[in-house]
Amino acid sequence: MHSEVSLLRDGAILLGFGLAFVLVFRRLGLGATLGYLVAGAVVGPHVLGLVGDAESKLGIAEIGITLLLFIVGLELNPARLWRMKHEIFGLGLIQVAACGLAITGIVLLAHFSLEAALALGLPLALSSTAQVLPMLQSSGRMRTPFGERAFSILLFQDLSIVPLITIVAAMSRNPADHTGPPGWILALETIGAIIGLIVAGRFLLRPLFRLIGNMGEREMFVFAGLFTVIASAAVMELLGLSTALGAFIAGVMLADSPYRHELEADVEPFRSILLGLFFLAVGMMLNLPAIAERPLFVAVMALALIATKTLVIMLIGLAFKMNWRSAFALGLLMSQGGEFGFVLFAQAQAGYLIAPEAASLFGAIITVSMATTPFLMAATRRIREEPVITRGGQREGPMTDGANALIVGYGRFGQTVAQMLIASDVPVTLIDRDIEMIDIAASFGAKVYYGDGTRLDLLRQAGAAEAELILFCLDEDQITLEFLDSVHAAFPNAALFVRAYDRRAVLRLKGGPARYVVREVLESAVKMARLALGSLEVDKAEIDRVETMYRARDKERLAAQAAAGNLHAASDRIITQDERKG
Repeated sequence: MHSEVSLLRDGAILLGFGLAFVLVFRRLGLGATLGYLVAGAVVGPHVLGLVGDAESKLGIAEIGITLLLFIVGLELNPARLWRMKHEIFGLGLIQVAACGLAITGIVLLAHFSLEAALALGLPLALSSTAQVLPMLQSSGRMRTPFGERAFSILLFQDLSIVPLITIVAAMSRNPADHTGPPGWILALETIGAIIGLIVAGRFLLRPLFRLIGNMGEREMFVFAGLFTVIASAAVMELLGLSTALGAFIAGVMLADSPYRHELEADVEPFRSILLGLFFLAVGMMLNLPAIAERPLFVAVMALALIATKTLVIMLIGLAFKMNWRSAFALGLLMSQGGEFGFVLFAQAQAGYLIAPEAASLFGAIITVSMATTPFLMAATRRIREEPVITRGGQREGPMTDGANALIVGYGRFGQTVAQMLIASDVPVTLIDRDIEMIDIAASFGAKVYYGDGTRLDLLRQAGAAEAELILFCLDEDQITLEFLDSVHAAFPNAALFVRAYDRRAVLRLKGGPARYVVREVLESAVKMARLALGSLEVDKAEIDRVETMYRARDKERLAAQAAAGNLHAASDRIITQDERKG
């Protein structure tokens, strides 16, 4: 019972301090990551001493890193990975190698051994995915050529964790680290595990999610999503491989499935909470007395880290034909240390490559460099990027496989809307909850994602923040004025269009943020009436006159009903048999 109380007490303290510090740091424009780190340091053993056992909490919180890699994988379907291969395996590989070796050289100047310098320098080549990606998304630059290059580097950095862990383990002075299989067997096991995850994703996971989608149980979707991440990570851990790589592969295998956006929306809250707990635990583990003894060393090394990475990444960007402004901005953006550095430092410490004091000092260097990122990000916004010119001489726009239009509901109404937008070369993302409809659409070549389009979190994952149009084409009369207000508040740049079931729905939504509320059967009913009159050989001019009269009266009646709040208002504008006889 005491341990349960202690766990609850620790949880309450961590969450409370984390919430308070993140709110303050967000308010100051310094970002959530730094707030978590400082909160962890404050509640840790070297300041207030309110919470202990940071190592066990770090072990649990590392699941947040795993979930982050799963979500990164969901963003990268195989086709997009192939399109970005030159940036990922060219730009990314050169950045990690060049920055790692350059920083290793600087660490050597501080009188560390070669093995220790490599164990410290290579991890410092990595940047903070948890910090940079949200900043790119919030600034609207994620889908630009600049954002894609930054994302490619971050992705390769995440992938490079496996070889970096292998390098640190190979240099280890701990005999226990050398009892594993030879490197070539480890490589074969890695390839086999990846192939196994790919097969499982294709033949087990997709049918599982299809079954759950047919059941319509959201809780089961959350459960299955977490099971996917934990199971894939556990398989890799069983083989002594990277758990993050397993989660990433699982994400990639589901990236082109209809369930991608639903999974992102369901897993994201857990990722955010656990990643926050990870940074809290890292803050608790910082050896503040060791840092206080050498504050000048921390400050100088942090400055050297930022300057070195900025310069090296800028030169690499120029070699990849980026203009100097974009290359410099990319260098500033990626100049901080990353969260995986803490993981690699811990492994280096376990392998007797570095002392605990060195791990704390260089952890502090990463923390200080992270603190500069919001300011450097603001600087990159002031460095106006030059336009990227394509072969046709036109400015290159955002690079995106997302939507300029987001269509919720792909029934008989939504299909017509979607096809007309696509015919005008407007990129669309389609969302529906009907698994059978999704399968039918796929058989005709349409890509429809599974999900409840009346959830704001799912709309956000589907690209609503970048969409110019959001069109609700749902069969059911389920769109409310309150919901539209919340959508408009969350995505103010998107024009909203709503399919209304009848005139009562139109009246209910009138005056809201929707640009147009369209009665679903109005135009088709008018069209049928015109055809019926034509079959009776009524003159076309008369048909036009009748349509004009009907539309005018219907508009007057709708306005009167809206003003009076009464469905029976202006009932005299209804065209009746008695009126025509009179």
